[in-house]
Amino acid sequence: MNVLHCVQIVLWSFFGVRKGADHAIDVQRARPLPLLLVAIGLAALFVAGLVTLAGLAVSGLS
Repeated sequence: MNVLHCVQIVLWSFFGVRKGADHAIDVQRARPLPLLLVAIGLAALFVAGLVTLAGLAVSGLS
């Protein structure tokens, strides 16, 4: 399994919508450690993006 496939699986899980058959295939092929690392990385990027956006919004109000 490559990194892009891990990213796809994690993004689908963040979104919360996935077909049952596709989910079952992903569960069979995926290894937990790469998925965990990708999920932590994407969550950190999401939080950093929100913090940056909030900082820009607050600095624009001053």
